Amino acid sequence: MSLVQEVGKDLDGLSQLRALMASGRKPGILVSLDFDFAEVEKGWALFVGTPGEHAYNPIGTVHGGYAATLLDSACGCAVHSQLSAQQAYTTVELKVAYHRPIMRDTGPLRAEGRVVSMGRRVAFASAELLDANKRLYASATSTLLVFDR
Repeated sequence: MSLVQEVGKDLDGLSQLRALMASGRKPGILVSLDFDFAEVEKGWALFVGTPGEHAYNPIGTVHGGYAATLLDSACGCAVHSQLSAQQAYTTVELKVAYHRPIMRDTGPLRAEGRVVSMGRRVAFASAELLDANKRLYASATSTLLVFDR
């Protein structure tokens, strides 16, 4: 059973995510990359994280996977917030554009995801990764497969 089902079995997607946040439990990816699930509304999700040495690549910048993971999480949870209790999803495609390098001194980043369109089997979402001054560091579009549990 998934973590979200453990804390929110038989709830719709938005209620599941809110129950997960209220539980204080974190999926392993949030622990590994040290970021947080901060807010969720129907069709919208926010993740926040402060990049540091744990996310550095060998060339001295934050690895692109850090930004991609925050953006994928924001897109996915925005879609999850619109699911019924009988549905689940998985990412089919994630396209990430990197607009500026992320460094350890970049400070806190916000990954804001929103649903662009939601169908019975396919959803589309987008997300932006912004700093405290609303400078854009990366953006993403995502295609997600919606399926019955």
